[in-house]
Amino acid sequence: MSHERDVIIAPHTALKQPNVPVPAIQQDEFAARVAQEVTDKGFVLTQVDKLFDWARTGSMWPMTFGLACCAVEMIHAYMSRYDLDRFGVIPRPSPRQSDVMIVAGTLTNKMA
Repeated sequence: MSHERDVIIAPHTALKQPNVPVPAIQQDEFAARVAQEVTDKGFVLTQVDKLFDWARTGSMWPMTFGLACCAVEMIHAYMSRYDLDRFGVIPRPSPRQSDVMIVAGTLTNKMA
């Protein structure tokens, strides 16, 4: 599987000119690509930089799935020193409410 496909992020014209709305036709094509990816595999695989570009177009609501000490680091990111809430990143308790799941820690096949 190629990781170079733009599965998550919106067309690059929207990222370069944030005040210009994306035409409805491009939005429909993007939604169709994401829907096809989710239908085929049940999830969308992307790279972190593409995820960040997509997150810049709106506020991202992550669900943190903490497995080890890495989860404590995620908790620190939401506290007052780093305060991800001011960027619109709001932690959600369930997958239905979240845009992305952050798996903090080592995930093995036995755990999955």
